[in-house]
Amino acid sequence: MVIIIEFSEMLNDFSYTGYMIRKATIDDIPAVSAIYEAIHDGEESGEYVIGWKRGVYPTEKTALDSLARGDLFVLDEDGVQGAAIINQQQVDAYADASWSFKASDSEVMVLHTLVISPSASGKGLGKLFVSFYEEYAIENGCHYLRMDTNERNKRARAMYSKLGYKEAGIVPTVFNGIEGVGLVLLEKRI
Repeated sequence: MVIIIEFSEMLNDFSYTGYMIRKATIDDIPAVSAIYEAIHDGEESGEYVIGWKRGVYPTEKTALDSLARGDLFVLDEDGVQGAAIINQQQVDAYADASWSFKASDSEVMVLHTLVISPSASGKGLGKLFVSFYEEYAIENGCHYLRMDTNERNKRARAMYSKLGYKEAGIVPTVFNGIEGVGLVLLEKRI
């Protein structure tokens, strides 16, 4: 199987078999917020465990703030199916990690708040978004990748492990207003 990935000059668009990952616009915010709410619904019903809290994180303000910074990306196929924040901002808890790869801030790209609509679950879209993130990092001169997830989010931890990310540690923290979080810090060098 051959996967063809095309990038625009500015790396704003990434296409793969009908899916496009692009920088978000203000028109995407309702769809991104709806994904956040659907994930909160699933967590509250016990369908899955992520470790987020409705009204605290993530919220529409999370999406709006990242849109304002220019680091919100969406996965689009006849509508927004997923979103993530990609930038070089490492959260405070990263300072307490025992990273295997020492890198300056300018060499590190970070993936935050990766979400796929529950209605599109099981199609490999999370992996597709991580592939985009990796290519985006390379195109921006960053060969050290970092991300985090809640210790309770077994599904995300398993996916990231399969994609070659190593756990650098678990840091107890208050994460975006959610107390008692064991934040799993992950890394990869590309």
